[in-house]
Amino acid sequence: MEKRTMRFSLRTQFTLIIVALLAGMMLVSMLVNRTFLEDYYRTQKITALKKCRERLVEAAGRDEISSDDFDVELVKINNKDNIGIIVMNQDSMTIKCYGPDADTMQRRMWDNLLDLTPTKEELDAYAAGSDQAEGEEDPAGSTKEEAREFWRKNGMDAYDFCVLETVEDKDNYVLNVILDRKTAQQSLEMWGSLEDGSYFLLRAPLESVHNSSSLANSFFLRVGLVITAIGAVMAMILAGTVTRPIRELTEISTRMKKLDFSAKYEGTSRTEIADLGQNINELSETLEQTISELKAANNELRRDIRRKEEVEAMRQDFLASVTHELKTPLALIQGYAEGLQEGISDDPESRDYYCEVIVDEAGKMNRMVQKLLTLNQLEFGNNAVTMEHFDITELIRNYLSRAALLAEQNGITVSMQETGPIMVWADEFLVEEVFANYYSNACNHAAGDKVVDISFEEKEDTVRVSVFNTGSPIPSGSLPHLWEKFYKVDKARTRAYGGSGVGLSIVRAIMNLLHQEYGVINYDNGVKFWFELDTSGADPRPDESNTPENEV
Repeated sequence: MEKRTMRFSLRTQFTLIIVALLAGMMLVSMLVNRTFLEDYYRTQKITALKKCRERLVEAAGRDEISSDDFDVELVKINNKDNIGIIVMNQDSMTIKCYGPDADTMQRRMWDNLLDLTPTKEELDAYAAGSDQAEGEEDPAGSTKEEAREFWRKNGMDAYDFCVLETVEDKDNYVLNVILDRKTAQQSLEMWGSLEDGSYFLLRAPLESVHNSSSLANSFFLRVGLVITAIGAVMAMILAGTVTRPIRELTEISTRMKKLDFSAKYEGTSRTEIADLGQNINELSETLEQTISELKAANNELRRDIRRKEEVEAMRQDFLASVTHELKTPLALIQGYAEGLQEGISDDPESRDYYCEVIVDEAGKMNRMVQKLLTLNQLEFGNNAVTMEHFDITELIRNYLSRAALLAEQNGITVSMQETGPIMVWADEFLVEEVFANYYSNACNHAAGDKVVDISFEEKEDTVRVSVFNTGSPIPSGSLPHLWEKFYKVDKARTRAYGGSGVGLSIVRAIMNLLHQEYGVINYDNGVKFWFELDTSGADPRPDESNTPENEV
């Protein structure tokens, strides 16, 4: 038998795929969020600063900076993009200032104009005791130390800010990333000059995007787990709906593999599965018909092969048997007919008796000839075997109903084992002939309690049908000869009910045609005859002839 590897069901695979996709999408989103969100946020802020500067340049070129309409526009920019704006004229007078902290904006303007914002590296060197930068004069005419002292006197510590990165350094503006050392917050600062000689400073805070990213990932994780759980449940339900017809088709194909073609696909799916189900139904019908034809052809072929080897022997045996069996009734008929002809007795009652004997013997000869013809046809292979798929219990139940009179005449109680349908592969007509011979023998030989019992024993690929009758067991010496033509265990009793000794030979011939087992079993209180039929549809072994199994 082919070894099968363990497989996951389609429903499980479908669910696992959906859950994996949801979990993968969640993890990818978290990774992208952590990797690219900060850069994306900064890029958007830089773009907003550049657009604001372009608007300032346009307004300066049109001399609109001091107008009220431009004030409204700057307020909108400040509110929309959270950009602090300060503009000073050439006389260091503040023209416009929009932002949450005007003092810080003014200080940052002066720090940039006086070049008082060191880089992070310079500040680290200064803190370590390096004074190489001090004493240099700035463009405004004061040294950095003097400027630092100025800011200290005004309540503000010098060098609270430093340049972390210079993003762009153009002729008319500079864009830096600034660190507020007190609050540890970063900001984007763009400052420079306009065409009218005024100066501007644009400041946009860079919020802690990293913390925001961690918070967003934590939120994604919680929401993702809930969505994944819901998705798993929905996937299980959806997968069950999708795979249900597939499981049904799998079950049908499994039954077809065992040559059970009774199952049909009756799903209501409107997808390609419906077409597959219809194809399997048609395939089932075709296979059933083909197997039936193949079995019939196979039996026909076996019969043809054996016919040439057995035909001559069967003819000789048949002629010898007929001569032997007809000799006694012919002699009786001849003797009684001659007695009537010679007028041995003029008594009307005696003449009627002579006529009854002649008619009775002629009837027995007729029945014997009919059975011999049937046996001859079976042994010579003149009967075509038609393999059919039918219920053996239903066949026997129908026959018992028709033959009820035989049991009533003999005062016999007939019982049949209660069982469900048992489907077999055989020739229905020939199987009924086998059962009829067993049943008539049982009724004619039943004694004692006069009970006839029919039972069924299901095996792996066959079913055994047994017919038991109470009475005396068959002598052990007679068991090997039961299936021979014209053999009679009790000749007097057999002749009394008109038996010819051919019935069991017919059983043997039929069972050999069907290539199935048959036999007889002795019990203390009776005899059981049995035969077996194929339930799987598999071909029997072609080169082995069946021999009866006799058990004592």
